[in-house]
Amino acid sequence: MKKKIDLAKSEFPIARTYQEFTSNASASGIVLIICTMIAMIWANSPWWESYFELWHTHFIIGIGDFTLDKSLHHWINDLLMVVFFFLVGLEIKREILIGELSSLRKAMLPIMGALGGILVPATIYTLFNLGTDNLHGWAIPMATDIAFALGVLYLLGDRVPQSLKIFLAALAIVDDIAAVVVIAVFYTSTISLHYLLLSFLFLFIMLVGNRLKVMSPLFYLAIGGLVWFTMLKSGVHATIAGVLTAFTIPSYALIDKQKFVENTEGLWRKFRSKLFQTKTDFLTEYEADALYNMDLLSDKVQPLLLRLERGIDEYVSYLIMPLFALSNAGIHFENFYLGALINPVTTGVFAGLFIGKQIGVASFVWLANKFNIVSLQPGIPFRQYYYVAVLTGIGFTMSLFISALSFGPDAPQEMYSKIGILLGSIFAGTLGYILMRRDLNKQDKVKDEVAKS
Repeated sequence: MKKKIDLAKSEFPIARTYQEFTSNASASGIVLIICTMIAMIWANSPWWESYFELWHTHFIIGIGDFTLDKSLHHWINDLLMVVFFFLVGLEIKREILIGELSSLRKAMLPIMGALGGILVPATIYTLFNLGTDNLHGWAIPMATDIAFALGVLYLLGDRVPQSLKIFLAALAIVDDIAAVVVIAVFYTSTISLHYLLLSFLFLFIMLVGNRLKVMSPLFYLAIGGLVWFTMLKSGVHATIAGVLTAFTIPSYALIDKQKFVENTEGLWRKFRSKLFQTKTDFLTEYEADALYNMDLLSDKVQPLLLRLERGIDEYVSYLIMPLFALSNAGIHFENFYLGALINPVTTGVFAGLFIGKQIGVASFVWLANKFNIVSLQPGIPFRQYYYVAVLTGIGFTMSLFISALSFGPDAPQEMYSKIGILLGSIFAGTLGYILMRRDLNKQDKVKDEVAKS
């Protein structure tokens, strides 16, 4: 989640507290941690059965032959997570157009880091699980949870160089692209060509709408819902529908910034000219008309892509992702035994996240710099890139999601995988925070000594 600047603070204490909390970039990570703890406590409390019964409750949606009968757990993973992947798709498109992936020169550093962070963890997991039935989970430790990882960096404040934060965010975006490809290619069941062709037809309709400058969010929501339904029925994992739908969203504005300024200045003068002529707080028709037109101009100068990204960001961070953590992170330890800690799935996932991610990201960045493929940011030592590489081992959300696809919610490997994910993410987050904090403290001490001398 991006750090926001709230220009309009609420007059109400509760609302103002919420604004201040959500403007903190680490807030979404804190909420995820709380929900994970609730899931773990609930799943091991005297009421543990109610935890699993709740998520296995079935809901049927549809009419006639067009019905979907899924558990609450699957509705969260197959429907709500589509919104998360839609946001991921919007972020990927924005980064490709104007961000850190907009040119090969900018993109090479995070691409090289992400490549190492994909290949090495997957290799480590595979080595631990050779000759077993668990190889299907090779992609679990390749993911990075951007909310958690960036949240840890933001806990250290403005002392962390902004370019390091950008590097981590861009690397996580490349990770997300790889995860989407992996899900589409390796975690797709039997294909129904009929429904798949329908999905592409609806995507084509949205592309036509884009070309015709259709800016109504409802248009893309309605057709996107059909893409989701047909993609789900086709056998391709439904979350891919979220990413593909995001790529059809218009990324252009209907008016340029100069025209926006010229028109809004005139409307603002119109609004101010009547501002003190009435003693009531109610808007006159004249004032309301000026504000209404300024609102229309505001929509026209913002690409729909950015409006949607900002519009759903908080819902994803503070509703969808916490629900996902609550429904997926619960592990019942009644049948837990110490041998679970050395199960090939547990050790493969843990080693992949905690060891593989830091070695893979750091070594590929070092090699790319060594052979002049990329250049590190001046003034930032390589060791700080290494500390960021440690933080990429916080796999959590995406790792849990791929784990569910790999083994299914009731498979014994799912418990082992979750243990590895939680331990690997905790170790990576803790070590990365300690190393970065210690290094920044040393830098501050040196600066203070230089200033005194």
